[in-house]
Amino acid sequence: MKKILILTARFGEGHNSAARGIRDGLRKISPDGAHVELHDLFAETYGFGNDWARVLYMGMINRLPRVWGVIYRWLDRQEKFAGDFRVFFSLKNYLRRMLARLQPDVIVSVYPAYPHMLDELLGWEGSPQHKRVVVITDSISVNAIWYRCSADYFLLPNEESAQVLRDAGIPPEKIKTFGFPVSTVFAQPGEIRLPPSDQTGRRVLYIINANTSAAPELVRRLAALPEIQLTVTVGRNAGLKVSVDKIRDAVTQQFETVDWSDELPRLLRANHLVISKAGGATVQEAMSAACPMIVNHVIPGQEEGNARFIVKTKSGTIARTHDEVIAAVQEVFANDAAQWREWSTNISQLGRPTASLEIAKFLLSI
Repeated sequence: MKKILILTARFGEGHNSAARGIRDGLRKISPDGAHVELHDLFAETYGFGNDWARVLYMGMINRLPRVWGVIYRWLDRQEKFAGDFRVFFSLKNYLRRMLARLQPDVIVSVYPAYPHMLDELLGWEGSPQHKRVVVITDSISVNAIWYRCSADYFLLPNEESAQVLRDAGIPPEKIKTFGFPVSTVFAQPGEIRLPPSDQTGRRVLYIINANTSAAPELVRRLAALPEIQLTVTVGRNAGLKVSVDKIRDAVTQQFETVDWSDELPRLLRANHLVISKAGGATVQEAMSAACPMIVNHVIPGQEEGNARFIVKTKSGTIARTHDEVIAAVQEVFANDAAQWREWSTNISQLGRPTASLEIAKFLLSI
C-alpha cells in the first residue's frame, strides 16, 4: 500500500482546498490502495499561537495590503531560503517524528514553507525513500519561495504558471500541469445551466471572503437590483451573518444567505455569475464550474496573477469599488446577456474539473 503524506496550512483557504481535493481524489481513485494522511503541522504544533498568527496574517493582507505586497516582492527576490526556517525547530521535530512513523512514499506540500523545511531535514538531494511533490496553488504570479527548493515534481494549475518555473530554470521534466486540485464534486455530471433570461432568472452568487466590514453595503445594493436573484455566502463569520440577515429582513426583494458549507460546487454551478476575491481556489473553482467572475478584491502578490488570468481570458472582470461591481453586474446581463454569453463561452474552456483525479493517478504512479 502506497503511503502519501499531504502537508497544508490555513494561511489562505486555497492551500486547504487543494489538500482536500488531492486527498479526496486519492480516495476515489484508489480507496484501498493508498494510506493517505493530511496534516496542518503549524496548527498541530503551535495550537493557539498558530491561531493568533493566522489572525495577524489575515489582518495584514486585508487591512494593510501594500505592506504585504512589499513583503511578497521581497520574498520573490530571494535566491536562497536555506536556513530561514530554523526558528520552526518544534515543527521540524514533529515532522521528523511523523516521517519516521509513517515512512511516506510521497510527501505532497501545498504550502511553500514545507519544501524548505524538508530541505533542512533531509538535505537538498532529499531521501531516496521519499518522493517530494510541490503543488503550487497560485497562478501566473508564482513567488520564488514556491520553487527555489528541491523537489521531484512541481504541479502547476496552468501552462502560464508552468512557464514561470521554466523561465526560472526548473527542468521541464519536473513540471506537470494537471490543473488546480478542485473538489472531486466538480468531476461529477451536473445540471445544465441555461442562459440568463426572464424565464430562467439571472442568478448571482456573492462569496464574502474579504473586506467583510464593507460587504453588507454591497449586499444591500445588490439586493436592490430587481433583475437578479442573489445568494450570499457569509462563511463562519457570525457577526457578518447578523449584518446580512438584517439587510435581508429589511429589503423587499428577498435573497438567500448561506453559512459555511461544502456545497460551493453546487452553488457555483447553479449561478450565472460569482462575485468574490481573486483567491487561488475560488478562481479555479469558478473555472471548473464555468461560472463567469467579477473580482472585487485582489491581495497584492499571490492573487494578482489570478485576477489577470480572468481578465486576460475574457472570463470576467475586476471591479474594486461597489459602484464598479453594480455597473459590471448590470452590464453582464444587458442586451440579452451578451457579455455573459461571451464570458461563459471563454471560461468553460479553462476549467479542469478532473484535476484532483489526475493528480491522484500521478501520485500513485511515481
